[in-house]
Amino acid sequence: MTRFSRDHKVLYFEEPIYDTHDEPYLEAREAQDGVCVLVPHLPAGQQREDAERAQRDLLDRYLGDIPAEEMKLWYYTPMSLAFSAHLRSAFVVYDCMDELSAFRGAPVDLVERERELLARADAVFTGGYSLYEAKRDLHPNVHPFPSSVDIAHFAQARRDLPEPQDQANIPHPRLGFYGVLDERLDIVLLEQLADLRPDWHLVLVGPVVKIDPEALPRRPNIHYLGAKQYDELPAYLAGWDVALMPFALNESTRFISPTKTPEYLAGGRAVVSSAITDVLRRYGECGMVSICETPQQFVQAIAAELERIHDRPALYERADEILAGMSWDGTSDRMMAIMADGRRRPAPKLVSALTFGHDRPVPIANGGAHYDYLVVGAGFAGSVLAERLASELDKKVLVIDRRPHIAGNAYDYYDAAGILVHKYGPHIFHTNSQKVVDYLSRFTAWRPYEHRVLAQVDGKLVPMPINLTTLAKLYGRAFTSEQASEFLAARAEPVNPVRTSEDVVVSKVGRELYEKFFRGYTRKQWGLDPSELDKAVAARIPVRTSTDDRYFTDTFQCMPLHGYTRMFEKMLDHPNITVKTGTSYDDVRDAIHYDHLIYCGPIDEFFDHRYGRLPYRSLQFRQATLDQTTFQPAAVVNYPAEDIPYTRITEYKYLTGQEHEKTSITYEIPSAVGEPYYPVPRPENDRLFRKYQDLADRTPGVTFVGRLATYRYYNMDQVIAQALSVFERLAEPEPTQQGSPAAQSVA
Repeated sequence: MTRFSRDHKVLYFEEPIYDTHDEPYLEAREAQDGVCVLVPHLPAGQQREDAERAQRDLLDRYLGDIPAEEMKLWYYTPMSLAFSAHLRSAFVVYDCMDELSAFRGAPVDLVERERELLARADAVFTGGYSLYEAKRDLHPNVHPFPSSVDIAHFAQARRDLPEPQDQANIPHPRLGFYGVLDERLDIVLLEQLADLRPDWHLVLVGPVVKIDPEALPRRPNIHYLGAKQYDELPAYLAGWDVALMPFALNESTRFISPTKTPEYLAGGRAVVSSAITDVLRRYGECGMVSICETPQQFVQAIAAELERIHDRPALYERADEILAGMSWDGTSDRMMAIMADGRRRPAPKLVSALTFGHDRPVPIANGGAHYDYLVVGAGFAGSVLAERLASELDKKVLVIDRRPHIAGNAYDYYDAAGILVHKYGPHIFHTNSQKVVDYLSRFTAWRPYEHRVLAQVDGKLVPMPINLTTLAKLYGRAFTSEQASEFLAARAEPVNPVRTSEDVVVSKVGRELYEKFFRGYTRKQWGLDPSELDKAVAARIPVRTSTDDRYFTDTFQCMPLHGYTRMFEKMLDHPNITVKTGTSYDDVRDAIHYDHLIYCGPIDEFFDHRYGRLPYRSLQFRQATLDQTTFQPAAVVNYPAEDIPYTRITEYKYLTGQEHEKTSITYEIPSAVGEPYYPVPRPENDRLFRKYQDLADRTPGVTFVGRLATYRYYNMDQVIAQALSVFERLAEPEPTQQGSPAAQSVA
């Protein structure tokens, strides 16, 4: 994986081969690019201690008297210390690609060996972000390196390659997997999938290791083709309709970041995968990787992918967008830069890798631990209240979030190219509240930033909101403020009373501009015509008769200097606060002792959707990293036209001020399914919410706060202000009374 210049010699010491020779010997296989593979051959039946001693002797004889300053040691497994711990070198890398202790048959002393290697290593590389989170507190210089891909090699699968003989007669549709068939494979899922769709054929390529081959399911539509060479894989991939990653969810898959995900994508194949954490994090919203938890979900996702395999060019184009910047060369360059630094120093904190949490485990009820407050949700509402309760009232607080990170929708992270991006779309901080600014300034410095948005209309990029420049570009002439007012007034259509979003816009700017800027965008965003939406939706959108092209006019417009997630880390870094991510309320509701619940999740979910589900609009985000410094002339460009599926494209470097030779962008595609982002503002939905609010008001010991708990679309500063106000009420002396405090809903 790592590239060296030709004046370096790379020695790769392999696992030993036990054969019939009486004496140990070392086989040296010269490979390409200056790599020499060393294979120790040991007598069959040799005991472990003797085998380790023999490997040490063979290695010493081969290395001779190479000076320590000319040698760097790179460990893939801590067990190699058994025959190499005596070696001295200029630099030691622990390349921790898997949590080997979780694998079946792991040596009993592996954990102790790893402690020894961590003590010796100058740098630790992990094979993904989950593994980084598990190791980052064990060493001062840990760096995550999620799987990269040899795009050119696997892109061969996009061509008409000769069909491998053992695959040629397997009928279509073919669902393929290549890799080691071991305890990580969900054999029950394979069996159920084969039974649910006997007309689909499952093709599995790879050796069977550490499991009984007889345990593998046998069906007429399951085909085991055995181990293949790396060079053969594109030919097999070329013959598949959809690629599978049917992993079991167990200890051995908890930290994996499968290399096959980008390899399948490079071959132009959509992927259907089990809910592996790092796959979900990195690819879950890319549009070509479906994450499933049940056999039925696998069937549905595969069927959907089979429907679109005929549009191969579109799949290839999307795959190229996803894989931009994910080469092994780039990974190698970053690794070599760390090694070239030559010093054991703390790695810069990578926001992308964070699943925030302290070393204090979440106790269960019979453990005797007790919390004053359980906070459900680690976004703004929950985190602000947790911080205030812990620091001002000295309360013990447990904060949980079912996502694998803190910061809620404001979560930001460094992508594979090292560019700071917002996972859930652009979050621009702006406020007129000095109280909110003063509070957040305890946890972050600020970067001045005034947000500007362009819209693509009539083939032009024009400022949004509509202003004098917008009108001048659209109509080919200059406008004064007075002329613009007269122009818009002449086109406005009086509406009385104003009830809908269409009414708001048409009464301000007339039907022509309504059609150009608002109708298509709104229909995409909400899945409804503006005439079906409450007037509040369009009331947020101003029209200006000036040249002010800022999207917001608040007195304070800045971005957290080091990102939102870093700000949340500092907010939650208090000895009274315990944070547990990847944990839902249902996981702990009956296992945790606490006095009061602060609930920031969906209010209808809390009450088991007693009256039905509250409607939300969701979003799908498709991120691409491009090999160019900029992509568009503003942070956000809106696309109002209905024939374009996305509503806007965000380029994050404008928001963060980061300088980088590449750039990362996100396409934002509204959706009827997915995470709940936007409450749908219609009278019948508000009436449904009021029924839940009435339940909340009658539920003792619970405070409902935040967007989801109050079914309102709030800006970030509004949520923070709401949380601070709730804290002030909670801090008031409680009246003397029997029983638990009544619930509070802050809608």
